[in-house]
Amino acid sequence: MGRGQSPIFNDNKLKLGFFSPNCSGGMAVTKAPGRWVNSWPNNIELAQLGDRAGIEFVLPIARWIGYGGETDFHGSVLETLTWATGLLAHTEKISVFATVHTALIHPVVAAKQLATADQLGGGRLGLNIVAGWNKPEYDAFGIALPEKHSERYALAQEWFDIVQRIWKHDGPFDWPGRFFNLKGVYGYPRPFAGAPPVMNAAGSAEGRIFATRNADFLFCISVDLEQSRQEVIDIKQAAAKQGRDTGVFTLAHVVCRPTKQEAEAYLHYYAEEQADWEAVDNLMRLQGMHAQSFPAEALEMLRGRFAAGHGTYPLIGDPDAVARELARISETGFTGCTLSFVDYAQEFPYFRDEVLPRLEKMGLRQPLAR
Repeated sequence: MGRGQSPIFNDNKLKLGFFSPNCSGGMAVTKAPGRWVNSWPNNIELAQLGDRAGIEFVLPIARWIGYGGETDFHGSVLETLTWATGLLAHTEKISVFATVHTALIHPVVAAKQLATADQLGGGRLGLNIVAGWNKPEYDAFGIALPEKHSERYALAQEWFDIVQRIWKHDGPFDWPGRFFNLKGVYGYPRPFAGAPPVMNAAGSAEGRIFATRNADFLFCISVDLEQSRQEVIDIKQAAAKQGRDTGVFTLAHVVCRPTKQEAEAYLHYYAEEQADWEAVDNLMRLQGMHAQSFPAEALEMLRGRFAAGHGTYPLIGDPDAVARELARISETGFTGCTLSFVDYAQEFPYFRDEVLPRLEKMGLRQPLAR
């Protein structure tokens, strides 16, 4: 399980990471001026801000087709393996994850790419495994999306088994599998110091089985923290039965301002007045049709949250309120939380200066060594 040099295994009770800065718009489905531009300079700036602030990781979304609407939300996306390698070269401590679609990236290629990036980053690479759900993306590749989640995760399991075998096996080997038939495979160099930490986001029963079997960290979208409490317990118990200690993360969008009124006014502006509702509805329709990350009965209730932050948990208010809500997330049992902002690089410094010290006083994070 993981390596000591990866900051995601540090002693902070509540770990934090940026989510989706490689995608146009980030997580906010909005037409508002000032929304996130996923340029390479902006990504470097954000990663370096997080690096200096002690943020544990940066996590991208692998996306190949946008969601349409006036903004074509996620129509522009920096490819995650290339992106991660570049950010590792521009940072010193932060962990950078690559998100890999198992149905779209061949495991022999992926094993080599991931090992190369991890060598460059000195062991700070992470792997986020995605079995796939978005049918238009499969259509773009000319690949049929299996109707059964069990089929998607059977392929993902074989994919990951091959990658691990390449990283661990000495000399060539053959692989006569169900999805891959390989001959004389081997791969050097290996990752920097053991296999990178693995993340997985799974809502289906099959996905949860895959995650608790293979992942160090599982992502669980929280609609309500009280409902999530038992879900976290169930996940950790399922992992423990397999001899694993799997951390559970949730995802959040942040609007932190000096006053509650300012935060709520900006939320209303970008996520209601300026929401790209066509893209929101396209995203919700695809989630309902092809994914199981959200309960079906909750999708319509979450329309506003989709506009605000792709359906993630809201952290809205002044610094005290945001810190208290993050403390609730930790108390619920979550190992950590991802953060997204309308404009990450412009808004994170205020979060850094005001919220992080409050989390330190609460004992949820250790002060940075100066």
